[in-house]
Amino acid sequence: MGSKSLHSDQKHTSKRNLWSGVLFGIGLAAFIDETIFHQLLRWHHFYDQSTTDIGLISDGLFHAFSWFATIGGLFLLADLKRRNGLSWKRWWGGVLLGAGSFQLYDGIIQHKLMRLHQIRYVENVIPYDLVWNISAVVMIAAGLFLLKRTSKKGAPSDA
Repeated sequence: MGSKSLHSDQKHTSKRNLWSGVLFGIGLAAFIDETIFHQLLRWHHFYDQSTTDIGLISDGLFHAFSWFATIGGLFLLADLKRRNGLSWKRWWGGVLLGAGSFQLYDGIIQHKLMRLHQIRYVENVIPYDLVWNISAVVMIAAGLFLLKRTSKKGAPSDA
C-alpha cells in the first residue's frame, strides 16, 4: 500500500472515530436528559408550549432521536473495532465533544432563544442554567483536549 493511500486510510479512520464518538455522545446526552429531566424528575418536556399530551409526544420523538444517534455511533464503533481502526482516546474525545455540544445547544438555543422549555420552572432558573451550560463547556473542552492529543503527528493513537 502506498504512502498516499495509507495516509488517506488513517485520515478516514480518524474521522470515523471522531464521528462515532460524536454521534454516541449526542445520543447519550439526549438519552440522559430525556430519562432524568423529562421522565424521572418531570421538570420539563421537550416542547412545553402546549398541552401535556403534546409535551409527551415531543418527548417520544426526542427519545427516538437519541436512540438513533446512539445506535448510529455504536454501529460506527463496531465497524472501527472490526477493522482494527479504533482509537479509544479519539472516540472518547468525540463522545465528550458531542455530549457537551448537544448540552450547550440545548441550554442556549432550545432553552433561551427558542424557549421550547426551561431546565426547571422555578423563580430563579439562573443557577440551573449556569450548571447546565458550564458543564457543557467543560465537556467540550475535555473532548477538544483529547482530540488535540490524538491529532499530533507521531502521537500514539491510544497511549
